Amino acid sequence: MIDLASQYGKGPIALKDIAKRQEISEKYLWHLISPLKHAGLINAVRGAFGGYVLAKSPKDINLKDIVSVVEGPICIVDCVDNASLCNRASKCAARDIWSYTAKQIQNVLAGFTLDKMVAKQKNKIKH
Repeated sequence: MIDLASQYGKGPIALKDIAKRQEISEKYLWHLISPLKHAGLINAVRGAFGGYVLAKSPKDINLKDIVSVVEGPICIVDCVDNASLCNRASKCAARDIWSYTAKQIQNVLAGFTLDKMVAKQKNKIKH
């Protein structure tokens, strides 16, 4: 997603190009594309010069959006999202800490948009 954000406005990007730049397998990228498309974060462009583009501006997509789609709910232990999994949930102090921690992780990820990540990446490359 950072790669697509860095190419935002330049037209569709082929998966093979992303895979090469990011040094990851194209097969792995194929597994990520479908949920990202379904969530409305990227669009596919068909044709000879097709590929993928962000569905929104990089400033409008944050890491929480992406992680939630690719990894599912941001939850350290299952009982945080589903108290019915544990008959002790209502009286468990540890669950309160895990719940707080999950919210903090979500807040941190929500604070980083793709445009900020592109800037961070460019800064890393300079140094």
